[in-house]
Amino acid sequence: MDIKLTQYSHGAGCGCKISPAILDKILHSPVPKRQDANLLVGNDKRDDAAVLDLGNGTALISTTDFFMPIVDDAYDFGRIASANAISDVYAMGGKPVLAIAILGWPIEKLSPEVAQQVLEGARAICAEAGITLAGGHSIDCPEPVFGLSVNGLVNITELKQNSTAEAGCRLYLTKALGVGILSTAQKKGLLQAEDAAVALKSMVTLNKPGELFGKIDGVKAMTDVTGFGLLGHLTEMCEGSGLSAVVEFDKVPVIASLDGYLSQNCFPGGTQRNWNSYGQKVSTLTDKQRFILADPQTSGGLLVAVAEEATADFEKLLEQQGLPSHSFGWLKANDGGDLIQVI
Repeated sequence: MDIKLTQYSHGAGCGCKISPAILDKILHSPVPKRQDANLLVGNDKRDDAAVLDLGNGTALISTTDFFMPIVDDAYDFGRIASANAISDVYAMGGKPVLAIAILGWPIEKLSPEVAQQVLEGARAICAEAGITLAGGHSIDCPEPVFGLSVNGLVNITELKQNSTAEAGCRLYLTKALGVGILSTAQKKGLLQAEDAAVALKSMVTLNKPGELFGKIDGVKAMTDVTGFGLLGHLTEMCEGSGLSAVVEFDKVPVIASLDGYLSQNCFPGGTQRNWNSYGQKVSTLTDKQRFILADPQTSGGLLVAVAEEATADFEKLLEQQGLPSHSFGWLKANDGGDLIQVI
């Protein structure tokens, strides 16, 4: 029997994420936060993971991420969900060390053999990251859900956050945008095989270079681009750092085939939810710019802010890693205008 996992879920990948505006309401609490001197990064920072000082010059990075299928193949779903979860450790400049699985499965609709293939995909990506899938937890669930809880380690001096950027930093993105658009085309039965391969390769590629970026003093801030789209995660970086950004749209890495799918209205519902949450902070955009820059990414690339004097060496490293090696914008002092200006 040919199982198509996306038919069993109402959402897809990181497009399932709750919008930034609604998340703000969920996270708001009138209860005073417990003070923990060893907690270097908590959820008040809106960063990619929690970070705890271990007292020996290193810190524990702890994160979790899970979602519903973005592809039909169970093995690939396991690979994508796992690469996406592990990415949060790389986005902090850390090295992953351990993973625990999170599985929700509609046992009356999908066989355990299909779930087993999801776990096999997860094991393959964990092996590529050099870690063990050491256990997990499962529940009977109306829709298939999978992800990982991941722990990592980082030297505190090499920890990267999304709130520590500086004016003058150049902006880089290590993966092209557009997998949300392609996944929507897949659900509509419009996705060409060659574009399906492009999307899959992007989503299963680990953000391992983040561990290298963590060792570079000139890398001032870093995060990964997932369900909030490039503009959403750049908004978090700007607000956390007290800065604004200029984005050169024609220099943003983008999957080449998007125009044809956009002409067929292939954009996920998460795009509009994203825009409703932060669009008022962004300069006026064309429809195409909005559909691409607010597109929810699943296992997206790293958004990196690099000091001007370090860009030449950083771009050489990007070239060596086979990553997009040109800047698409910069950060500047916040002058009270648009938080993000797209030109």
